Amino acid sequence: MAGPPQHGTVPHDPAPLDPSAAPVPCYGEASLADLLPAITAGQGVPGMSSGLALEPADRACVFLVDGMGWELLRAHPDEAPFLTSLLPTSRGGSGRPVTAGFPSTTATSLASVGTGQVPGAHGLPGYTVLDPATGELMNQLRWHPWTDPYQWQPYPTVFRLADAAGIAACQVTAPHFEHTPLTQIALSGGTFHGRLSAEERMDFAADRLGAADRTLVYTYYAELDGNGHRYGVDSDAWRGQLMYVDRLAQRLAEQLPPRSALYITADHGMVDVPRTPEARYDFDEDWELRAGVARLGGEGRARHLYAVPGAAGDVHAVWREVLADRAWVATRDEAIELGWFGPKVDDRVRGRIGDVVVAMSDGIAVVATETEPNESELVGMHGSMTPAEQLVPLLEVRT
Repeated sequence: MAGPPQHGTVPHDPAPLDPSAAPVPCYGEASLADLLPAITAGQGVPGMSSGLALEPADRACVFLVDGMGWELLRAHPDEAPFLTSLLPTSRGGSGRPVTAGFPSTTATSLASVGTGQVPGAHGLPGYTVLDPATGELMNQLRWHPWTDPYQWQPYPTVFRLADAAGIAACQVTAPHFEHTPLTQIALSGGTFHGRLSAEERMDFAADRLGAADRTLVYTYYAELDGNGHRYGVDSDAWRGQLMYVDRLAQRLAEQLPPRSALYITADHGMVDVPRTPEARYDFDEDWELRAGVARLGGEGRARHLYAVPGAAGDVHAVWREVLADRAWVATRDEAIELGWFGPKVDDRVRGRIGDVVVAMSDGIAVVATETEPNESELVGMHGSMTPAEQLVPLLEVRT
């Protein structure tokens, strides 16, 4: 018969992660919110300034590839030889990445890019967040349920400010994006040009770039992200998409008119989450995680927890205990004070942030198989502050 455990051999539960140790985005210095202010400051748009140092260019194009994280790109030089050759140009020639904001998700990042504002200001701080006026969750990518876009996000886009300053601003992307609320409040200003094929977008973006002495052009590609979600970033489908993106970027770069700068970036990276109980905590099946939570917001890798009245402290304690060293778990006040959503959070935005905010550090997700069946089936996910999700390239080609 084995004897009693000896001192020092009894396993201990891991200590919860310290939220103050989470890798906060580089707001004000090298985040997506700093990109367009840096570009347009160099073009002479009044009131524009940025801590991101970029050489001025009369004509600037931003090509945003959804889901093309810095670490993923660096890990696939064979699939992306052209983009890999540009890695030393990233972030003003420093060879370093920039960061998405928190959470590292499309609606949040596109709003940061287009408005030049941090998530705590523009007010899209997650995939789904609470609308304090209705008490319901609002999906900020699909804009459901409907709410007035300009009350939800009142800041002018940088494209509008550039257009007012005499710069020929435009967006060249898929036609179905033209009238979406997210486009209206994040990416509108100047003219919208819908083009179905990605090759057409590259060609027309180059054409619009040379259409005036000072231009600002935005174009976008979504399918890399879609394949990552469906099949994972370790799939042939994802790698095939990256190869296609590489050809698109080279096609655009080879058509740049004189005095141009092309910036190739992304809204977030991605990680694959194993389909195992150890990696996927099911909120709908876990009574501990459900206790005291009135609404589950966010997405698998970055959660907003809206507690029933009086239960926020207990929810915070339980999630810290259950997830322990696998996630940073903060109260709303902690997350705001630590700058997760930027150096400022507008009063109208505070109530959209969860009573408890959870950012996964390990390769895990908190899914909800009954209430979020589609999202729970995804292989590739994003949203948190890990380097694989938060770091994105800012590659540069100049003429």
